[in-house]
Amino acid sequence: MGWFSTKSLDDLRAEAARGALRRSLGPLNLTALGIGSIIGTGIFVLTGTAASQNAGPALVFSMIISAMGCAFSGLCYAEFASMVPVAGSAYTYAYATAGELFAWIIGWDLILEYALSTSTVAVGWSGYFVSLMRDAGITFPAALAAPPSNLPAAFIVALVATLLVIGIKESANTNTVLVIVKTIVLVVFVVAGAAYVNRANLTPLVPPNAGQFGRFGWSGVLRGAGVMFFAYIGFDAVSTAAQEAKNPARDMPIGILGSLGICTVLYVLVAIVLLGIVPYQRLNVADPLAVGIDATGLTWLSPVIKIAALFGLFSTMIVTLLAQTRIFYSMSRDGLLPPIFAAVHPRFRTPHLSTILTGSIIALVSMLTPIDLLAQLVSIGTLLAFVLVSIGVVILRRTLPDAPRPFRTPGVPWVPLAGAAICLAQMVGLPVATWERLLIWLVAGLVLYVAYGRRHALTEIAVRGPAL
Repeated sequence: MGWFSTKSLDDLRAEAARGALRRSLGPLNLTALGIGSIIGTGIFVLTGTAASQNAGPALVFSMIISAMGCAFSGLCYAEFASMVPVAGSAYTYAYATAGELFAWIIGWDLILEYALSTSTVAVGWSGYFVSLMRDAGITFPAALAAPPSNLPAAFIVALVATLLVIGIKESANTNTVLVIVKTIVLVVFVVAGAAYVNRANLTPLVPPNAGQFGRFGWSGVLRGAGVMFFAYIGFDAVSTAAQEAKNPARDMPIGILGSLGICTVLYVLVAIVLLGIVPYQRLNVADPLAVGIDATGLTWLSPVIKIAALFGLFSTMIVTLLAQTRIFYSMSRDGLLPPIFAAVHPRFRTPHLSTILTGSIIALVSMLTPIDLLAQLVSIGTLLAFVLVSIGVVILRRTLPDAPRPFRTPGVPWVPLAGAAICLAQMVGLPVATWERLLIWLVAGLVLYVAYGRRHALTEIAVRGPAL
């Protein structure tokens, strides 16, 4: 196997022919899918962190910058996905179109994204859980709900991993209900909290820089964008549904841009109300919306917000940990990782060993690591993946100009280059220590690839070079 070998698409097309996905999703379905995937940890958890540490009230600008980067990169992601005739991850698409090494880098990067994303959500869940317990008159020891002993976070990861080992079949109706509940809760927060906004809390809109890059001022807005990028990454669920869209060329951009647009407006409104109720200096907590609603004195609304957040974050953890283990499964099936990650339980038919191992590590990370550090690592890993995908679209337009593309990114090469540039700028805005951790992760991945993956990649994967 060579570094630039690709999977044979003949097998993928045969798989698609055996079980072709039904093209039943219209623009409204795709937009709802995007909204349901986007609304989660970012808005429920990271709003307070990014405001208190980086941007202050100017967090609204950070959100807009992140949304723009996601919009451009999402259009590229949709073309990338539509070139492969089966559903799958960016890893699968990369292997089939750009080669083994490119696929390894994206797959290894996605492992970082999904694992730490689950940890970040778990820490946020812990914050809302402790707050709800306090409302019920039960005091959870502070020392056991924060690093290095965040027990609720570790417990919820263990519970999610257990459920995934047993197997969960998600219902479309359940997902739809969760989308509606999460959206309604945010709208209610905006409407109910608007009367309690104190304009003095929003002044100055861009707080002066505190003497170092990323601590308020416009550099803080940029760093805040990198942190808040986490709030939008769920939009790629729209891209992965390219083969199920009725009219991909029309419906994909509507679904991506529509869900991003709606969520951006909702996010900005939530941020304005939250920062208007509570001074941003007091929002360095894992449950900012709970702090905001508590400050209003609306006691009837507080448990509603917190319970909705708990269920919403729980469902998000199921999706992210599921995605994590399936990336491991795919890479192991291709020989790039040891066979243990592709082992399937004889009864439950799930990758149980991979789920148990991954869940144990993620639970430990959730217990030990602060939420701001987790969020930055997730964001930089995802931003890197989006930069690679955006550049990959430009390259593939040159190397594979005649390949079938049910969806074509408009404005090539300018839209992909703009997406890559905005994502790269957000990466630059993140702390040097975050870059160092990413570099260590990538180097470790390349060492593993050279030592194991390249030599064990399955020989039945056809070596065709970059051709479809």
